[in-house]
Amino acid sequence: SVSLLFRSCHPPKPSVIMPLKDLLHPTAADLKQTHKLKRLVQAPNSFFMDVRCNQCISITTVFSHAQTVVVCNGCSQVLCTPTGGLAKLAQGTRFRRKDA
Repeated sequence: SVSLLFRSCHPPKPSVIMPLKDLLHPTAADLKQTHKLKRLVQAPNSFFMDVRCNQCISITTVFSHAQTVVVCNGCSQVLCTPTGGLAKLAQGTRFRRKDA
């Protein structure tokens, strides 16, 4: 009789079907959101990039997480300033990620 009381007080919960997630073949968006050490293949978040100055159009190689101010070799204009993580590019500069 106790089980009958319990069933009458608490209606059965509707079954919720969760969408299946492929853990062996994650999408690129999933990999980008996960920590660099918890990915299927460990890879760093940092990279080198070619930054083009908007005044003299010379190209300088800059680290993505630069910790110092990077200036242009030709005209001494500031190309990027450090922040806590990624370096902030100066306005008007363009960059291209370097291939490995």
